[in-house]
Amino acid sequence: MPARQALADGQLHPDRTILDFGCGRGDDVRVLKRLDRQITGWDPHFQPHVQKRPADVVLATYVLNVIENPAERRETLRAAWELTKAVLVVSARLTWERSKVHGDQAADGVLTSRGTFQHLFATHELRRLVEDVTGSRCVAAAPGIIYAFRDETARLGYLARRIAPQLSWAVSDEAGGAVKALVEYVERRGRAPRLEEAPRPVAEVVAQLKPAAVRKLLRETARQELVDAAVRRSTLDTLLFLALELFNGRGPFTSLPLSVQLDIRAFFSSYGEACQRADRLLLKLRDDSYVRGAMSASRVGKLTPTALYVHQRALDAMPTVLRLYEHCAAIAAGRPREWTIVKLKHDGRAASWLHYPDFDSDPHPRIHSDYQVDLRSLETSHRSYEGSTNRPLLHRKHEFLASDDPDAARYRRLTDAEVRAGLYAKPHLIGTEAGWEAELARCGWNLKGHRLVKRRPDQASG
Repeated sequence: MPARQALADGQLHPDRTILDFGCGRGDDVRVLKRLDRQITGWDPHFQPHVQKRPADVVLATYVLNVIENPAERRETLRAAWELTKAVLVVSARLTWERSKVHGDQAADGVLTSRGTFQHLFATHELRRLVEDVTGSRCVAAAPGIIYAFRDETARLGYLARRIAPQLSWAVSDEAGGAVKALVEYVERRGRAPRLEEAPRPVAEVVAQLKPAAVRKLLRETARQELVDAAVRRSTLDTLLFLALELFNGRGPFTSLPLSVQLDIRAFFSSYGEACQRADRLLLKLRDDSYVRGAMSASRVGKLTPTALYVHQRALDAMPTVLRLYEHCAAIAAGRPREWTIVKLKHDGRAASWLHYPDFDSDPHPRIHSDYQVDLRSLETSHRSYEGSTNRPLLHRKHEFLASDDPDAARYRRLTDAEVRAGLYAKPHLIGTEAGWEAELARCGWNLKGHRLVKRRPDQASG
């Protein structure tokens, strides 16, 4: 999982050297070698003769949690950091896994039935340890996975990509194709790129054109309604980035990733103005009445008396302050790799990522897991429903999505049919699998995909 996360996050480039520090039997090493990564593995027990050499990326995967002595954990982490040239990826088992670790209490951990030691970390404990030993500003990439960057610019670039993923380019070395790619970039970003932002084939073609001609072409070709929407989106993304950065102590303008610098120059009068607007946004996040108002006014999501629930596909359509809310939680504790719906509490500050793996195929999907972080204490909790025989399930799926989502109309039709059939007359009974099935039987209905069909007389009524 940690290596897969680092791969997905673009940290394990093919041109980077990688050291798996404490590789065990070398499973990750073998997989990454098959992906043509330059990786070596060292382990004090299984690979003790491999020479440890500095690498761009060092993976310390589930190493710290098997060390019984806290001082030795710190020394091991320090040794891994000293070998790190670009980014250290640290992962450890977390406290919610206690039910899976069988054994007796020993020191600050568990001595397992296999005779191994396991210290289970709280999410904030692991992050604090890595920050303390490395002296760097760390990022929680996912629950139990921490990135420590050598270069502050690399950390900021990673955060910027999490907020606004890099736009893809239609690479072309022909003038017509390159200009078309340039126009598409402007329609998606709201500004023209600098040459160093473009892939080489596009940059080389555009560099041969006169700047005035390029500007005129973009003005005449780019669709203004798309450019205007892109400007609004990029402006808000920049504010989100700057608001998040205030937590770590915002640096000078020149420390920002190039793309963020260019966005600030294009969409704000100055860096100072952009920071002031980001600060005001962050202050609004602390205002309970403002947050509740944003939830009530949100065009997406299902609002309950305690929280707003929003599907992953509708996340970017939330009001900016709510996007900041979710991003703050994700940066503090790590957004899980698999999730479907985010729950943002308006009573207090806590975010939960709920996973419904069959959301699109099941008319009433069952919950698989719930990962929550309290933003005031940074305490996290996790609950798995995998073995439950009566799981909570969802109704009114369309309410979690944006109204223009391709599936929203189909889900709404099912909801309307269920309301007409009287299936929601007793809402306190239908929140779990057993209760919902009993109500379907009582009312004489079955579900066939996302359609409601009458139950045959020969079918059992309960």
